[in-house]
Amino acid sequence: KMPASVPEADGRHRASAAFSLSFLSLVFSITAFSSSYWCQGTRKVAKPFCKGDSKGDSKGDSKGDSKGELCIRFNSAEGNGSQAVQYIWETGDDKFVEKKFHAGIWYSCEEMINEEGEKCRSFISLTPASDRGVLWLSIVAELLYVVLLLTGNILMSVEICYYSSVIDGLKINAFSAVVTVLAGLLGMVAHMMYTTVFQMTVNLGPEDWRPHTWDYGWSYGLAWTSFACCMASAVTTINKYTKTILEFKHKRKKLERSFRIQYRFPEH
Repeated sequence: KMPASVPEADGRHRASAAFSLSFLSLVFSITAFSSSYWCQGTRKVAKPFCKGDSKGDSKGDSKGDSKGELCIRFNSAEGNGSQAVQYIWETGDDKFVEKKFHAGIWYSCEEMINEEGEKCRSFISLTPASDRGVLWLSIVAELLYVVLLLTGNILMSVEICYYSSVIDGLKINAFSAVVTVLAGLLGMVAHMMYTTVFQMTVNLGPEDWRPHTWDYGWSYGLAWTSFACCMASAVTTINKYTKTILEFKHKRKKLERSFRIQYRFPEH
């Protein structure tokens, strides 16, 4: 009984490992798909003119000491009502301020100047018209990726809890391997398409959005980690299926040999 139970326990461990990797991949993909930190960076924006009187400006100065000058001040206390020429002492980079932004598949957000909170816009509306079709394909591929991962998780959980027939379990194992591999391919294509669309949006998008500096965020890394877990789960599932098939063939050969021996030397 010992040699028979060891392969069965090993198969259970492989099935549990494949299910754990597939479940992690599903959680990571849903988290990345719903977040807006695929790419993040800074935008260089011209400072607005300071509002209010000199008292307000002095209050702004007290805030500016800790937060930095975020507006351009006039050299005259009589600001907006006068028709006199106003001289601005700010020159060069002093006239600009860097705002942080982050973007995902669904929307892009950037921080407000002199205000708390963020201003968000739909990323689809920012994408050039020529690339929106690719972005929608990326979104559809991401949705199918999540659906196939969910299907693979359900099949693997059924396989783990299904004990009645080894052959039925083997069929479920093969189907879950195919579904997981297909999910991984869709996820890879979806991530690459979004990367292409974002780079095109950086170059050809609206001028009031184009970033000054940018890099990939934690959601982008999480999406590729999900892909890696998905492919690792697929490899583990295929390995379990192949090993089970080889064990069946080995047992079949042993059984055929025992029948031949019994046929040659029948018991009296």
